[in-house]
Amino acid sequence: MARIVILGAGFGGLEMASRLSAGLGGEADIALIDQSDSFVFGFAKLDVMFGRQPASTVRHYYRDLVQPGVRFVPSTVRSIDPVEKRVVTAAGTFDADFLVVALGADLHPEATPGLVECGHEFYTVPGAFALRDVLDRFDGGRVIVAVTSTPFKCPPAPSETALLMHDHLSARGLRDRSNISLVMPLGSPIPPSPAASQALLQRFAEVGVAWHPERRVRALDPDRRVALLADGDEMPFDLFLGVPVHRAPAVVEESGLAVDG
Repeated sequence: MARIVILGAGFGGLEMASRLSAGLGGEADIALIDQSDSFVFGFAKLDVMFGRQPASTVRHYYRDLVQPGVRFVPSTVRSIDPVEKRVVTAAGTFDADFLVVALGADLHPEATPGLVECGHEFYTVPGAFALRDVLDRFDGGRVIVAVTSTPFKCPPAPSETALLMHDHLSARGLRDRSNISLVMPLGSPIPPSPAASQALLQRFAEVGVAWHPERRVRALDPDRRVALLADGDEMPFDLFLGVPVHRAPAVVEESGLAVDG
């Protein structure tokens, strides 16, 4: 019986496990390993963040995963040997005939000076869920939604966040006393889709979201409450929502599988 080890139970790992289970059934031993106990769709983070759904309704627990041949292992990956196809985890060592690495990216808000001290990131589940109370308390002002580095996952998310912020402030009667800026190092909101980008730009113009393309926030100044841009410019803010730096997980870099992080 083939031993298949899948590291990471995000979209990639779950899809791989599902396809292998459907094709092989009980003819393979498939270990799906993830440090989290549940899966949350990316768009659902924004639903919780803006008060549209309670956090309890958007978690899909891996313990409920029922697929022939697949067993879920809740554990942290400590080392990967891609040659021997051996993985060391907090739950023990796994030897594989086929090893799939689908650990995604680690997010590093601390890599952007000032972001942890005076800003908020909305790309992790804890970060997005914590913002629910922050947004409930926010009484209007200068809002910046910004990307701090490339590459980053889900390019539409910053645009969606800016538009949801418009809806949120409008519903609370705070839009007239607020402005929203979207700062991205990309030339268009969603480069792979010109049509979607054009629709977003039109919507930004309709609702008054200021679009700042090909610009990147490199740091925040907690004392002056300004975002420092890579081109030397500054933008003041009352609320900063940032997409944090993405990097390959350290365990992947140490394995030699990541060329440049």
